[in-house]
Amino acid sequence: MDKLIYTAMSGMTDSMTRQRVIAANMANAQTIGFRAEMLYSTPVTLKGPALEARAMSSGEVKGADMRQGNVNATGNVLDIAMQGSDMMAVQAADGSEVYTRRGDLSVSATGVLSNGDGRPVIGNGGPITVPPDGVIKIGPDGSVLSGDPSNPNQPPTLVDKIKIASTDGMTIEKGLDGFFRVAGGGILPTNDDAKVTVGALEESNVSPSEVMVQMVQAQRLFDIRTKLLSTAKDIDQSGTSLLRQSASS
Repeated sequence: MDKLIYTAMSGMTDSMTRQRVIAANMANAQTIGFRAEMLYSTPVTLKGPALEARAMSSGEVKGADMRQGNVNATGNVLDIAMQGSDMMAVQAADGSEVYTRRGDLSVSATGVLSNGDGRPVIGNGGPITVPPDGVIKIGPDGSVLSGDPSNPNQPPTLVDKIKIASTDGMTIEKGLDGFFRVAGGGILPTNDDAKVTVGALEESNVSPSEVMVQMVQAQRLFDIRTKLLSTAKDIDQSGTSLLRQSASS
């Protein structure tokens, strides 16, 4: 009996984790460059003198769906979409280098080039800072160019170049903050041949219809596991009642 309780309880815990992941994906269905989180569930056998046969389910987010989302033209000269599996390097809150596909860029009041998450974009020498009075454009190779508004016929000057990193042959993992990092530490190498699509943004790769189906399935599975726990209680009570009748006869 107690094996059934362990199975039902661990299954309910796994279902709750699954529902949290689905809810997070649904909430980011419109987030630019978002990669859907993926849940991995594995059976874990408890070892011990009396627990050897009890297997519980352990579920956790270990990765993301890396399929590319749809790329839509915006006409904004500071919007960029990475091509292939490349990612843009930005500075995390702790100062470390992290990676994202979100390319809706803007210039802050202090002249720092940042993406839609508010994270500074990293160039050849750290976060990129542009002239406050310049007309900023992004080149197809990730170059950041600044033009003189008082002399529009003069060619723009190169300010810096956005670090577009290659993920080929590297193991990356998604953190709780939504950014990607190299598993085990370190940084991704720069892809000198990388190209970006200027004036376009990559949508989230979350499909709302698929997530809705997953949400319904997860809720039904949770209900089934809840009923299993209730069934285990009824069986236990019936067994106890039989033992009492046997003892009294």
